[in-house]
Parts: sequence; structure tokens; C-alpha cells
Amino acid sequence: MSDQHAFPSLSLVPKAQAAQSAKDFKTDQEVRWCPGCGDYAILAAVQAFMPELGIRRENTVFVSGIGCSSRFPYYMNTYGMHSIHGRAPAIATGLAASRADLSVWVVTGDGDALSIGGNHLIHALRRNVNLKILLFNNRIYGLTKGQYSPTSELGKITKSTPMGSLDAPFNPLSLAIGAEATFVARTIDSDRKHLQSVLRAAAEHRGTALVEIYQNCNIFNDGAFEVLKDATTAQRALIRLEHGRPIRFGPDLGEGVFRDALTGELHTAPVTPDNEDRVLVHDAHAPNPVTAFGLSRLADNDTLHHTPIGVLRSVERPVYDTLMAEQLATAVEQRGEGDLATLLAGADTWTVE
Repeated sequence: MSDQHAFPSLSLVPKAQAAQSAKDFKTDQEVRWCPGCGDYAILAAVQAFMPELGIRRENTVFVSGIGCSSRFPYYMNTYGMHSIHGRAPAIATGLAASRADLSVWVVTGDGDALSIGGNHLIHALRRNVNLKILLFNNRIYGLTKGQYSPTSELGKITKSTPMGSLDAPFNPLSLAIGAEATFVARTIDSDRKHLQSVLRAAAEHRGTALVEIYQNCNIFNDGAFEVLKDATTAQRALIRLEHGRPIRFGPDLGEGVFRDALTGELHTAPVTPDNEDRVLVHDAHAPNPVTAFGLSRLADNDTLHHTPIGVLRSVERPVYDTLMAEQLATAVEQRGEGDLATLLAGADTWTVE
């Protein structure tokens, strides 16, 4: 990012000596997703984007959990780990906190991250560990063949909910903002330019960056995001956020986002000469998360009309890894190197005979 709120881009991670290309980040493994899966587009976008960072492949790590998206590390010619269901943020936290020289990325899905992994996700976000989380959201369990997921809409008929889901779905961005995440964004698998611009902003952020990627599962939930992709509906449904610019959308940018003077809630309305000066100007760096949270709630979960994409929030806060390293350095300076044996056999131990 180029403005005053930006952090130095991955300043602790060693840079590559020679220029790299997308081909350098492709492995010899056969890419095995269902034909037409949105994961292919995301993989191609990430492989094409990674050379921009100029980071050595051996200093880049992709950690995944379990699910269709979690095959990702096999296809990235970097270090990687296909880890435990829902635990990728925890494993990545340990890696990022202990190795400041690494660029650590988590790849997860809506089931992996928000069901069994929900606790790990929110704690990584609140700690502000220096890692990037790509959450592929297809609103279904794809790997296990089509059960409803934590982001499936109310009433969703699936193999596990033949009469319709009774669960109110999670809104991943609202959840992240509520967990005090310092970087929250949303993009779409098929919009490569936008996807890469969001990845670029996430990579430059110091701290935890959560990027929700709407991803089409053409086998078990095909067309879930069609209203955001079809040329006849996307112009009115999509709200493209740009920091410092009025939030306008629709044909000829004829609609805008406004704040209700009485309730403070955000809503959309046609822009007229009488209200044009009241169109909300997007401030991704606002310290108070209220507006970002309001933006995350604009879209109706069933129709997806008025769906913001882009960076909703990007703020500075001390990074967990840095704070931990400083604490350890202070401890060594004050007390010298630690003695594990002495610690384990300290005063609060006893012998059972």
C-alpha cells in the first residue's frame, strides 16, 4: 500500500536473488479438483501473483487444513503443510511466531475455518500474527460431497438437510471484524484482477490478513455467486470498495451507501443532487471498526445484492510475532539463557512413590 498507513512490505523476509515467474511456483503434481472448480482460478492467480513479492520460494510456506481447498500446498512450489482439520491457523501461528524470515499463508475453506476450526481462526485474528489467511467460501462441504456448511443460507436443502438448514449462517467478514482482525477483505475467484489486487494489499499488511474468496463449487453448489458474476446483475449487486473514494455502484454509479443520521446504520439508496454530498467515503484505515462491520452486513445472505468487495478494513496494531520476540530478548537480557531442565524440575514438582 502506498499511503501513510502502510507497513514495510515483508521487510523481514529474505528476497529472491533472481527474478521469478509463475512457472517457478508450479509443481509437478497433477492438479486434482473437479473440472470447472473455482479453485483452479484462485491457484492460477496466486501462482501468477507470488513472483511480485520477490520472496524466495524457500522462505514461503502454505499451510492448509482439510477440504478441497486444502490441496493447495501440493500445487505451490514452496514449502507447505497439509495439516489437521481446522488447525491450520494454530500451526501457522507457531511457524510465523518462531520464524520471522518466512512469509506464511493459510489456505482454508468455510467448513474447515468456521466449523471445527472456528476457535483457532478467531484467536489468530485477535493476536494479529503475521500471516495471511485465504478463506475459500463456497457455502457447502465439497470434499465430503455436499452437506451444508457454516456459511450455507438458512433453508438450504442438502444431503444433510433434506428439509432445509435451520442454522443461521456465519458472515466471515463480520466474524473477523468482531474478533479484532486488522485486515479484512473479500474478493471473487473469477475476477483475477481484483483477486490479485486484494492479495497484494494483504501481502503488504503486517499482521493477520483475512481474505474471503467467493469460490464456486460447480458440483454441489453451482451458481451460488452467479448474481455477482453475471454481467446483467453484477453491476447492480457488487459494491467495489476503494479507500478514500465515495462508495457508489450500479449503472452509471447511480446508487450509493449512506449512513442513517438517527440510527447510524448503513443503507443503500439512489444518488441524487440533494444527497450526493452524503454518500459515504470509504475509510479502510478507520480505527473504529463500526463502519467496516456495517459494510460487512450490507449484503442479503440469500440474494447477495449489495455485496461489498475489496478491503473493508486495514489498520495498524502491534504484531504478535514482534511482541513475542521482544519479550524473549528482554528475558534473556535480564536473566540469561533459559535452562529447560531447571524449569521442568522447579519448586512446584514432587515425586510419587
